[in-house]
Amino acid sequence: MADPSYDVLVIGGGHAGAEAAWAAARLGARTALVTFDRAAVGRMSCNPAVGGLGKGQMVREVDALGGLMGLVTDETGIQFRMLNRGKGPAVWAPRAQADSRLYSAALLRRLEACPNLDILVAGVESLLSEPAARDGARRRITGVVLGDGHRVAAPAVVVATGTFLRGLMHTGTDRTPGGRIGEAAAGGLSDALRALGLTLGRLKTGTPPRVARATVDFTRLVEQPGDADPPPFSFLTERITQPQVSCWLTSTTAEIHDLIRANLDRAPLYTGQIASTGPRYCPSIETKVLRFPDKDRHLVFLEPEGRDSDRIYLNGVSTSLPRDVQAQMVARIPGLEHARIVQWGYAVEYDFVPPEQTHVTLMCKSVAGLFLAGQINGTSGYEEAAGQGLVAGVNAARWLAGRSPLILGRDQAYIGVLIDDLATRGVTEPYRMFTSRAEHRMHLRYDNADERLTPLGRELGLVDAARWERYCAKAARVRELLACFDRLRHEGRPLRERLRRPEEDDAGLLKDYPELAPFHAERDVWARALVVVKYEGYIEKQRRSIERFREFEDRLIPEHLAYDRVPHLRHEARERWSAVRPRSIGQAARVSGINPSDVTTLLVYLAAQEPQGV
Repeated sequence: MADPSYDVLVIGGGHAGAEAAWAAARLGARTALVTFDRAAVGRMSCNPAVGGLGKGQMVREVDALGGLMGLVTDETGIQFRMLNRGKGPAVWAPRAQADSRLYSAALLRRLEACPNLDILVAGVESLLSEPAARDGARRRITGVVLGDGHRVAAPAVVVATGTFLRGLMHTGTDRTPGGRIGEAAAGGLSDALRALGLTLGRLKTGTPPRVARATVDFTRLVEQPGDADPPPFSFLTERITQPQVSCWLTSTTAEIHDLIRANLDRAPLYTGQIASTGPRYCPSIETKVLRFPDKDRHLVFLEPEGRDSDRIYLNGVSTSLPRDVQAQMVARIPGLEHARIVQWGYAVEYDFVPPEQTHVTLMCKSVAGLFLAGQINGTSGYEEAAGQGLVAGVNAARWLAGRSPLILGRDQAYIGVLIDDLATRGVTEPYRMFTSRAEHRMHLRYDNADERLTPLGRELGLVDAARWERYCAKAARVRELLACFDRLRHEGRPLRERLRRPEEDDAGLLKDYPELAPFHAERDVWARALVVVKYEGYIEKQRRSIERFREFEDRLIPEHLAYDRVPHLRHEARERWSAVRPRSIGQAARVSGINPSDVTTLLVYLAAQEPQGV
């Protein structure tokens, strides 16, 4: 039997790989998704939660572009909450607890039904390439070699290997090769990437113990129910109708902190056993105890892994301490005195590719046709992975077709902020998205992701006719409602001025203007219009800021500019820009180590090179 060939081959069936394969196949590329285990596709190896601050907005963006994560979360979620309701809408963020088993099954079902997409159960041992003739790269990808020796030809390959590249798990002094519990590491692929000239680094992440639900004393915990009528993640979901389950809240104690301090000589993070960098914003309980010595308690969130699952995830106590210490720690948490641990916490170290080596298209600068997405780029989180996967899959298919790439701007999407940060600034620790990373967060709200990105998804070919018709209908209704706010009068002035009052509520408004009731019944339409009206001044100020921002983003830098020939440019600026190869003045200004005078020097030089008018 002849070895198969595809247009796009995706390595890894996690959240990045799933979105990449889905996007490439939907754009007409013959696509293969290669995974160790079909049943592990979309597996939630850490907390089975989707969304959160900055992350919920990215899930909405993936959905607006035609991706999968929002739809699957709506189908399999067991608790939904809107975070930051007490603040402005720029930082409202949806979050859901998902049923981990059902999520993986629902995602796999969609991938299996996708035209142009095959799922291959195998490992990838090496990458095939030959000298490149275009794209300024040294090599170009031609395919892969599977673990059984078979070759699969593919001119575009997306590597989305998560924590599996030479993954090594730590619990106390025990070290086990693997990308996550019970699953083998990917060994040869790291060497294959190095052989192509890529530099690799090493990062670390971790996970907490899980306990059996039946052994938890819930009477000692604080209940956290879901929202009564939560907004869905997907534009195509009418309403969340399934019953929700509660999460629960407890905390560590001073006694637990003393226990941890007494056993730091057995903690891999502090014995030198783990040398790589972990996520600053999701630290282990060992790190939190040392970093905040004045705190005698840290919150612990008990989050069910499924509606019918007996496993509960202890969010807040990620650890790689030895098993006996973990057992003592859990037994001292209020409500868990008699809890049975069903999975020990562990840390995992893995290889990654420092992302300055990729373009903002997520294609490697030195290897044409090789795209990287997810934790291999130094990120953490399912949502960050999904956003990168979608962009990588789209760009792999478009690159093969000779079409311009999808590049999301920082003013267009949180996904654009994420990828620009990676390619421009690099990472020193696993990257996590926050609303504070976005300069234009008033514009990048969760509620307007469809408005920002669905037309682009339609242009790309990812948004089908049904979604497009629904989007157009909603946009029309929002315009109608805004026109009503202008037409209707209150004390001789447009009604929209009354709506800006902080004390204004829906009940009083509908009592005075019953003709607005049909719009109020359309929850998304009503909410969108109210945000536009109430925050009109802020939104207009942001729009002007974005216009100024675009001036620098649209000022492109010649692709092969020799920075060493730019007079009066600092040595550090020459080195950093030569390494990153920024595509625009805006991106150049964001490169680490660059100061305003460097940008001015570059602008003066570029102006001198432009043809002079007559």
